[in-house]
Amino acid sequence: MATHRVTAVGDTSAQAALPGAKALAANLPDLLVEAKRVAATVAIGWHGRRRPGPGETFWQFRPFELGEPAHRIDWRRSAREDHALYVREREWEAAHTIYLWCDRSASMMFRSRLAHASKHDRALTLMLAVAELLGRGGERIGLIDGPPPSASREAAEKLARTLFTTPRSNEMPVTERVRRFSDVVVIGDFLAPHEELSAWMGRLSTRGANVHLVQVLDPAEESFPFDGRTRFLDPESGVALLVGKAQAWRDGYRDQLAAQKAMLGETARRYGWRYQLHHTDRPATEPLLNLIVRLQNAGHGAKAALAGGLT
Repeated sequence: MATHRVTAVGDTSAQAALPGAKALAANLPDLLVEAKRVAATVAIGWHGRRRPGPGETFWQFRPFELGEPAHRIDWRRSAREDHALYVREREWEAAHTIYLWCDRSASMMFRSRLAHASKHDRALTLMLAVAELLGRGGERIGLIDGPPPSASREAAEKLARTLFTTPRSNEMPVTERVRRFSDVVVIGDFLAPHEELSAWMGRLSTRGANVHLVQVLDPAEESFPFDGRTRFLDPESGVALLVGKAQAWRDGYRDQLAAQKAMLGETARRYGWRYQLHHTDRPATEPLLNLIVRLQNAGHGAKAALAGGLT
């Protein structure tokens, strides 16, 4: 029987197998273009957060209301009308910060013939697309393990440049910089050992942030379509396992994967987080739209909480 080899790269592309910055440098331009395309698709019909309040950015003029302080009147605009007074209203700019992170470990490089992209490419595309959309809305965007978040319409490009100089790691990010009322988007396959993941999520839960977990899996990782003599290779440790009848492992593997997904979902519910599962044979617009809607709703709550704390 034919021997299958499951590795971190999955495809036969030599470029996809290059380590570290060289592989990222080759893929980032295309991934950035794809992220902007996906973001543009989702942006149709989606409106960013625009609310009146304290800030510097002009939003609109509105009629002056009886009882308001006179200093709010915009006399230049009011002078254009014979019997009307107008107020210059600014957009609410209470601080809202989004920390992003995607898994760039070796296991994320896997891509089966059933998938449209590797898990790494899909996760990175999603993260950059989130940055592109939220950057347009003036939100403060940053990486959990990168420079401090900032507001920029070129947020996706800034993140891409940072990733270019950041070495790839198999570890989950350090969370001490995450601030209360911020949003955290974590994208990965979450196939690390149960205890390791639970401990990391426990540390993150103490930061008081709104967390959004996106688990990205290849469809072959769900279906386990292997039969006969099969060689499996752990892409991170390099340990290989040769089995005579792969199909005999199918039920046990599926049970363990189901338990891992159930743990993620249950932990997210316990902490009040959001969890969604995405497969790489599905369009990237599906998880992106869910993320943007949830981030918008979470942002409203965070800004209201922040405003309440300042009064």
